[in-house]
Amino acid sequence: MTGSAFPPDLFAFLAELKEHNERDWFNANKDRYETSVVEPALDFIEAFGPRLDAISPHFLADPRRTGGSLFRIYRDTRFSKDKTPYKTTAGLFFRHERAKDTAAPGFYLHLAPGDVFAGSGIWHPEPAALKRIRDAIAARPDAWTEATEGQTVIGHSLKRAPKGFDPDHPLIEHLKRKDFGTLARLSERDVTRPGFVDEYARLCASALPLMRFLGQALDVPV
Repeated sequence: MTGSAFPPDLFAFLAELKEHNERDWFNANKDRYETSVVEPALDFIEAFGPRLDAISPHFLADPRRTGGSLFRIYRDTRFSKDKTPYKTTAGLFFRHERAKDTAAPGFYLHLAPGDVFAGSGIWHPEPAALKRIRDAIAARPDAWTEATEGQTVIGHSLKRAPKGFDPDHPLIEHLKRKDFGTLARLSERDVTRPGFVDEYARLCASALPLMRFLGQALDVPV
């Protein structure tokens, strides 16, 4: 494993896990989970580290097995009607160095059969951070437009203008947003090609204007 791409069996394993989302099956296939999902993901995170540092030194590529950039596969079912124990996706999140202390944007890679994408930005910021981002968009509409040019902006939105904002503001649809992120769709073939780590780095670099805008709004360096 070079750390530059993912094996095709990652998607085959996740598809089978979706059909057999139970502890007995998972325990019987745990070695395969390690070799097809965990080890390639940790190798990728380690390979991406220098590239991420070149994009911005304020984000972390942490290849630890627990507490690092790779999301746990175990679901928290305590407050969910869905009691299936495992996630059927692999997620890598490259957090801001200050993410434990304050709201901050990050980079994300989502791997699931038929659903692969690279994301960036901030998801569900708490109310104070959400208002700071909206205030920044309202005050600097040209900067927001420039920061998102050529990007697919995604996320949930309010149906009406948020309180305190002009419903006739030219960027009202963006001010309604509750999430501020971009998404680049990929294929399973894309992420299994040798050298995918460089393509992912390119996608992250292309989102840097948005990340800088969010960083300025939230007073964190990007």
